[in-house]
Amino acid sequence: MAYTEYKVVHILEGGLGTIFLGASGIPIKKMETTLNKEASEGWEVVFQIIEKKRFLLFWSREAVVITLGK
Repeated sequence: MAYTEYKVVHILEGGLGTIFLGASGIPIKKMETTLNKEASEGWEVVFQIIEKKRFLLFWSREAVVITLGK
């Protein structure tokens, strides 16, 4: 399917949980709410990737990068 518009959504793991607990996980409720809102406006998920980046000096945290198409 060919899309004429694209939108990228970036959802980060919480920073405080990463510092104090070592890892906090991707906020599933936030991701679900965002995707439901975008789907109601006609957007579809085209591609999704989980990236892991260094956070401050000692920690790393994950983020979900979702590409939507319309």
